[in-house]
Amino acid sequence: MVDEKPYKYERPEQLPIPTYEEATSSRPQSAQPGFGPSEISDDAERQGLMRQQDPGGRQSRHGGYRPPTVESTRSSLDDDDVFLSISGDGSVRSSEEGLRREIIQMELEQPDGYGDRTQPSQMRQRLTKSIESLTSTFSSFHLPFRLSLPSFGFLFARVPRMPELPSSVWILLARFFAIFLVMSLIYALFVSQIFPLRNRTSVGQMYDPESVRAFVQGHMDADSIRSYLQHLTSYPHMAGTEGSFVLAQWVEGLFAAAELEDVALHRYDVYLNYPKQGGRRVAIIDPPDLAWEAVIEEENAYENPTPQQQQTPVFHGLSRSGNVTGHLVYANYGSREDFQKLVEFGIDLKGAIVLVRYYGSQGDRGLKVKAAEMAGAVGCIIYSDPAEDGFVKGEPWPHGKWMPSDGVQRGTVGLTSWIAGDVLTPGFASTPNSHFPDGKKRISKDNNPALVNIPSIPVAWRDAQRLLQVLEGHGKELSGDWIGGVPKVNGWWSGDQSSPTVHLMNEQDEVDNQPIYNVVGQITGVEQPEKVIYVGNHRDAWCFGAADPGSGTAVMLEVIRVFGELRQLGWRPRRTIQFNSWDGEEYNLIGSTEYVEDNIEEIRRNGFAYLNVDVAVTGSKFSASGSPIFGNSLLRVLDRTSDPVRNQTLRSLWDESNSKVEGLGAGSDYVAFQDIAGTSSMDFGFDGPGYPYHSCYDNFEWMDEFGDPGFQYHKVLAQVWALMILELAEQPILPFDLSAYARSVKMYANEIKDYAAHAASSFSKGKPARSPQALNFDPLKEAIDIFIRNAEVIHSYEREWTDVVYGGGGYESNILAIKRMSHNTRMANFETHLLDLSEGGGLPGREQYKHIIFAPQIWNGYNEARFPGIRDAIDSGDWDLAQEQINKIGDIIRKASNELLH
Repeated sequence: MVDEKPYKYERPEQLPIPTYEEATSSRPQSAQPGFGPSEISDDAERQGLMRQQDPGGRQSRHGGYRPPTVESTRSSLDDDDVFLSISGDGSVRSSEEGLRREIIQMELEQPDGYGDRTQPSQMRQRLTKSIESLTSTFSSFHLPFRLSLPSFGFLFARVPRMPELPSSVWILLARFFAIFLVMSLIYALFVSQIFPLRNRTSVGQMYDPESVRAFVQGHMDADSIRSYLQHLTSYPHMAGTEGSFVLAQWVEGLFAAAELEDVALHRYDVYLNYPKQGGRRVAIIDPPDLAWEAVIEEENAYENPTPQQQQTPVFHGLSRSGNVTGHLVYANYGSREDFQKLVEFGIDLKGAIVLVRYYGSQGDRGLKVKAAEMAGAVGCIIYSDPAEDGFVKGEPWPHGKWMPSDGVQRGTVGLTSWIAGDVLTPGFASTPNSHFPDGKKRISKDNNPALVNIPSIPVAWRDAQRLLQVLEGHGKELSGDWIGGVPKVNGWWSGDQSSPTVHLMNEQDEVDNQPIYNVVGQITGVEQPEKVIYVGNHRDAWCFGAADPGSGTAVMLEVIRVFGELRQLGWRPRRTIQFNSWDGEEYNLIGSTEYVEDNIEEIRRNGFAYLNVDVAVTGSKFSASGSPIFGNSLLRVLDRTSDPVRNQTLRSLWDESNSKVEGLGAGSDYVAFQDIAGTSSMDFGFDGPGYPYHSCYDNFEWMDEFGDPGFQYHKVLAQVWALMILELAEQPILPFDLSAYARSVKMYANEIKDYAAHAASSFSKGKPARSPQALNFDPLKEAIDIFIRNAEVIHSYEREWTDVVYGGGGYESNILAIKRMSHNTRMANFETHLLDLSEGGGLPGREQYKHIIFAPQIWNGYNEARFPGIRDAIDSGDWDLAQEQINKIGDIIRKASNELLH
């Protein structure tokens, strides 16, 4: 097709085609320009650099110059006559100018074989040519007076010769220079405000923050949450089972439907255990007339269960396999103090099988088993006493919300306060195919610090009743808080070596590489996309899991659905929001811990906060636990939300009950974020007096009838969760209250000082005694004083920023925006700077935990420990170690406080 675009000049009818000789020697006559005799043309310079044959067959340049040979590099340079004889007009001046040109050519043209070094020579040649061309142009002007323009060739003749470097080096230098130019241009554009960053802060922004908050509050739907929970509880889904995997795929589909980005299943291969068919037994085998065997399993929670509603077996996660017999001893709640009391009663615990009840002075079931092991027992049975969660509290299922007589609390006996996550890969992620960093390998499950070494099994109070009855008359008769609520027990006795003999069997399949799956998806931020607000809930359950964790999962799915609607309207947050559905939480917080260990550097660098909901709703009292840094943002959210029954804001109810943000223990998936990665974390929900915890009676029917009829509290919690996400992801100034944090730390320091003064450990290791009063807390006190002062300074920036930006009509310059983002990062990094990341750092004896202020209590994992390193040393009676921890913690707090201002 002919190009019809008009030309802006007349084409010659026919361009003359030069002959080969013309092309290689001189330009054809038809193309000769009209240069004067004293002018230098580009063409003349090109011809001067072309080679031709001399009569001797050697190549020479126009004008008679012969390039030096290898044998005589300087021969042509030393012969002045050669250069002086090439003058075009015979004048000395012309000869000198020609000499200068030849010298320049000699310096710019490399000898044969140096083709890889010609780039800098060509650059100098082009620069020389441009200057001389400019000189010639001025020389062609005919002026009424004589104007002598200087020749610039002599300048280049005196310029030191460029070093002969490989072409790759020159290319690299050129690229660096190009990058410098580009960055300079970007900086100039940035400073000039041509591309401002203020679009999300200015008053006229497209998405008003208040409108976004009103949108998420108004679009939460109770019926939608109910529908989610109905599906979540339609079949059991223990970690590592087909049910959990199928549920993961369903959740993944909902993530994608809400238009989350980078939706994916993340797999980890971890150690899990499952009971063998016929491998569990609790029985009285001696004397024969008392022979009896426990039922162990629960009755059907559904009168007419569907094929999918098959109940899970009753067992303990991460329990030890074993087949043991021993005399029966009752040990109350199974705390170390309870076992010490039995020793004082003169009860021999060596070789015993101990019976203990849930809750009480030892809330962690794994530590109950560990204490029994340390006391000399060979097996442990844990039962659910109605005084804690049965008919003594209220009407049991199916007529009420409490645990029925056959209900059993399953759960892990892993020692989470020692190691969280996969117990065979502490400190690094259990990625598939054993691709571990730095040649690390799985450790053995034998003598593993996260595993108990005696078998255990849970039972209902229906089964414990017979065991308690046969203890009558054996050991010491008990009273007071040793008396439980099991009916038809004629006196509560401790038992002793004369007690009936009990057989405990716990045979199980132990899998070192069982796959579990996290589901992850995100909404990428527009201002700081690398900074992340993590949001999470675990998906796995011991059976149907309506309250734990289904209520939290259903609420999170509703939050995601509403944020998906915002996304469809074009909204994006300032900072990235990442939603996570964890697997394996019930065993040992496995899914979340493996994810954190797999991404530890990224989370420490860019994780701003983690918001967790485990059990969302079991009642109507709102509670929250977490870092003190969230105090102000939580109160703002509670001001906006209302109790659906009492017609009061959650803030007013919070204040009336003198509620406060409690500390975090080791109860849920926040542990790895807060205590290992140093990401400020929070957990919240609506609590009730109790529910059939970890039993198959925690099902949809229980929630629909007793837990939250109408799902209105679920809806309110969805509003709270979404508003907290917006507080952290959308506020220009990160709403962290470091002053409140500083005040809390000062209070924690006073508490640990009092704790040391009244320390008395039942399990002293007999180390050299040192008076607690001899501990010097001054390093800690001085560091906290610095923290308090620096927190006030950094918060003063927020007031200044508010005055400048909102006082100026909402305008924020680029420079101010950069300072604001730096301010936010320094505040978020404060929690990370409280980690002990020194060589071999962490809590002594449990180095996986790095946070110096928060960690699970070593002997009560569900409860938080403040200054755990100091507390652990005091509990062990090691006062020298306690002083070392005081000094180290003071140093870390001081450095972290100084980082706030730099």
